[in-house]
Amino acid sequence: MHDDDAARLEALRCELRSAGAVCVAYSGGVDSTLVAAIAREQLGDQAFAVTGVSASLAPHLLEEARLQARWLTIRHQEVETSELEDPHYSANPTDRCFACKRELHRHLKDIAEAAEGALVLDGVNLDDLGDHRPGIEAARQAGVRSPLAELLIDKATIRRLSKALGFPWWDKPAQPCLASRFPYGEVITHQRLKLVGAAEATLMARGFPRVRVRCQGLAARIEVPSARISELLNETVRSQLVEELLALGFTSVSVDLEGLVSGKLNRMATLH
Repeated sequence: MHDDDAARLEALRCELRSAGAVCVAYSGGVDSTLVAAIAREQLGDQAFAVTGVSASLAPHLLEEARLQARWLTIRHQEVETSELEDPHYSANPTDRCFACKRELHRHLKDIAEAAEGALVLDGVNLDDLGDHRPGIEAARQAGVRSPLAELLIDKATIRRLSKALGFPWWDKPAQPCLASRFPYGEVITHQRLKLVGAAEATLMARGFPRVRVRCQGLAARIEVPSARISELLNETVRSQLVEELLALGFTSVSVDLEGLVSGKLNRMATLH
């Protein structure tokens, strides 16, 4: 491990060691999982992880979160969240994530207080601070701490540390919630989230682990890494995918020729 990375890891360990009991807002992504892992390492049973569960969380991601938590031997709780009942979320404004995190942290606050006032931590990292992330403000208002960002630890460092620590998921791709598949201003419903989740599961089953199915109305636009677009356009694969996605309920299917670009939805946010 490089000296700089070792120093950052030690700083993270010191920060969490001094925190006392902690409740980690845990999605199963590499960021929050690193926080959960080091919290467990330093605090033992005084550290626990909580995952918010709703229709916006793809089922396979929830299962991965469960498996990783068992691997880390950290106590893991799941809490049902109701952001879809909030019009500030379901109407899908550009600050939709604020309503989502506000709902999550409302539950985490109660859970943390019941656990002798545990400190709530999240996996926000340094890179996140430069992106359109309204949820960060909701977490700040709720008094949540972000040790990775506070210690200036970015995504690349998180992946290097996770690899050095032997975590099998160190290179796990970013997986934003299913609500991010809809253009801002298009209403989000349980049914639409389920439709997108089923479409992405179809593509993953065909060997495309990194995929987004953007949904506008009932039109599906598939994003995969640009190097794999030609595989999608193979006549057999193309015709089968079109048939399967139409059967799910989409009325048209297309491929984004730019390929998968994380955060693409936020291009629209910058225009508002």
